[in-house]
Amino acid sequence: MLRVTIVKEVVSVGYTVLGWQVQNIVAAANALSQAGVRFERYSGMQQDELGIWSSPSGASVAWFKDPDGNTLSISQH
Repeated sequence: MLRVTIVKEVVSVGYTVLGWQVQNIVAAANALSQAGVRFERYSGMQQDELGIWSSPSGASVAWFKDPDGNTLSISQH
């Protein structure tokens, strides 16, 4: 299910607003990078050369911004 809400003004927020679960995060991150997507880097988080963070649970996540400045993510669980 996807819910979309119409708002009067778009305001970027400090959290991830939308994320996609992918089968292979390395392949997805490489494809997005080649398409011009720049992955976010966060201090205090050990991210690999692609910007992928490995969580303690074993999930891998990478974040990027949309044109409005909203944070989006890809993850592999």
